[in-house]
Amino acid sequence: MSDLTPGLSAEIEITVRPADTAEYWGSGLVPVYATPAMVGLMEHAAVQALAGHLSEGQTTVGGHIDVHHTAPTPVGMKVRAVARLVEVQDRQLTFHIEARDEVEIVGQAIHDRFIVDESRFTARAAAKGRETS
Repeated sequence: MSDLTPGLSAEIEITVRPADTAEYWGSGLVPVYATPAMVGLMEHAAVQALAGHLSEGQTTVGGHIDVHHTAPTPVGMKVRAVARLVEVQDRQLTFHIEARDEVEIVGQAIHDRFIVDESRFTARAAAKGRETS
């Protein structure tokens, strides 16, 4: 984890499709880019910023996101999310993420991800699933 330093960044760009709209997600009744879809794009950018920087057997999981969706984006327009690592505190990684369409900033977020041992984490989730069966 020694190369996990503030400043790591990545960007992801998509073109808004009908399946990305609030209407489709059920988060609203309008055919514009949905907040849950934007959150997914933002998290994807944060995950990509860490590519190649984690130790063998490690992954990250999202733990918190404080997001502001500030402007609508229609179907067919591109949206780009840029995630920048701003703080590393033990296993907690904090990102600032900005989403922008072809015209303006449409969202901003502070997002915390946590470094976990992938096999232990998935085993714990699988055991939880067996407990409810």
